[in-house]
Amino acid sequence: MNTRLRLVADRPAATAEHPPAGAEPLHEEPGPGAARCLGLYAKLAAGVTVVTARGEDGPLGMTVSAVTSLSARPPLLLACLRDGSRTLAAVRLRRTFAVHLLREEQQELAGRFASPTTTAAERFAGTETRQVLGVPVLAGALAWSVCLTEDVRRYGDHHLVVGRMAAVHVGAGRPLLWHDRRFGVVTEPVPDAAG
Repeated sequence: MNTRLRLVADRPAATAEHPPAGAEPLHEEPGPGAARCLGLYAKLAAGVTVVTARGEDGPLGMTVSAVTSLSARPPLLLACLRDGSRTLAAVRLRRTFAVHLLREEQQELAGRFASPTTTAAERFAGTETRQVLGVPVLAGALAWSVCLTEDVRRYGDHHLVVGRMAAVHVGAGRPLLWHDRRFGVVTEPVPDAAG
């Protein structure tokens, strides 16, 4: 038996106010280290998305790999946005955002929106956009949805953003994927008609 998991009846349970002996509150997290967790996360295959919002000085956006469906009725999406990002601040302020599922040929666009050194203006430069419900929508995406912000909650170094889909467009083609810290594509045929 692993002694770290054995219960000891004569000791009080550890809490945030009474951490286990030798542990520093808020500095020592239980479980595997960040590097091991990131190694596992790298093995999760995900569609590559760009989330956009209207900022105080113009459009903002960032590449996001953690986006998923949450509910069909009501139609809800869940996106995980990095703490401290300008895009997250705009989503919280304006209460609207767009999620774009990128096509396999949009790898350069994904890289541009992911770069921490690229300005908002540089991210949108040369990319056709239009306004839908006041939110910048990127032309050419495989699919997109403009969402009304339902909820934002912080977990660790990211925020979970729940959006209610208010407008949706689905096109034909293949999605751009992210797996093992690199881009990938679907190799089997994809139907041309939207499902």
